Amino acid sequence: MDRVTTRPTPAYAPGVRIRAMTLDDCATVAEIRVRGWQRAYAGMIPQAYLDAMDTGRDAERRRAYLTAEGGPANLVAVAPDSTVTGWACYGPCRDGNARPESAELYALYAHPGHLGTGTGRALLAEVTTRARADGFAGMSLWVLKENTRARRFYERAGFRPDGAEETFEAGGAMIPELRYVRPLIPPALSPDIHP
Repeated sequence: MDRVTTRPTPAYAPGVRIRAMTLDDCATVAEIRVRGWQRAYAGMIPQAYLDAMDTGRDAERRRAYLTAEGGPANLVAVAPDSTVTGWACYGPCRDGNARPESAELYALYAHPGHLGTGTGRALLAEVTTRARADGFAGMSLWVLKENTRARRFYERAGFRPDGAEETFEAGGAMIPELRYVRPLIPPALSPDIHP
């Protein structure tokens, strides 16, 4: 599949296109990620931690990740007016017990002003299509346990919790996450999938 091609998305996101992220997108993606954390995780992650997030530092990290050899796939959603409205990133599953044919959705964010517009669904549809084309049989992701909105979003897309739970530290608090999984190919065609 040509990674530079911009393709139109389904009817639920009219006019939105998905394309590969470029270095020129890094500042906008950092803004989407930081504002996304600050909005989505308010009340779940200490406010001081969220307030201290810096878009400039995050943009530098995005540039480093994007230029790393063999790095993850980064995609952006683009509105009809050419505004980048969302970002997703995926690659091989990083869990220690993952099979080589398992992908992981590392991140998916829509700009807070574009929530509910189909941007997230369009990004997730393209990520799963590309991951399947890359030869991955299944996909996993980690979601904050308390983030019921995101959990419903992923469940509507066919992801299910598999019982794995981890925590990470943010601002002195331990934040619980749940792992969700989904096959990317029909079960009759896939090996026994474990993320």
